[in-house]
Amino acid sequence: MPKSPADLLYGTLNLLVLKSLSWKPMHGYAISNWLHERSRGAFDVDDAALYKALHRLEELGAVGSEWGLTENNRKAKYYRLAPAGRRLLKDERTVWNTYALTVSRILKTT
Repeated sequence: MPKSPADLLYGTLNLLVLKSLSWKPMHGYAISNWLHERSRGAFDVDDAALYKALHRLEELGAVGSEWGLTENNRKAKYYRLAPAGRRLLKDERTVWNTYALTVSRILKTT
């Protein structure tokens, strides 16, 4: 059973990665930081899980990648949202919102 919001994170990681990349292309560390900041510290993504999600999304054609330099002049793989990823983000967001509203409605039932 989940004990914190972070325990629920991995079921929604693809959606959250797509959302982060909707802002701009980012490398893995930047995606992890973006999620940590937006969650107000509730989410700390495991590197292995993040890169598995990125590779999964890349195989689906939802994400593209290319090598570049970070702000610190280090070589890093940058991921960007592909057109298929924008469509997937829209679809997944709809599914998630429906799911979240339904769970919330059930939990409010007396």
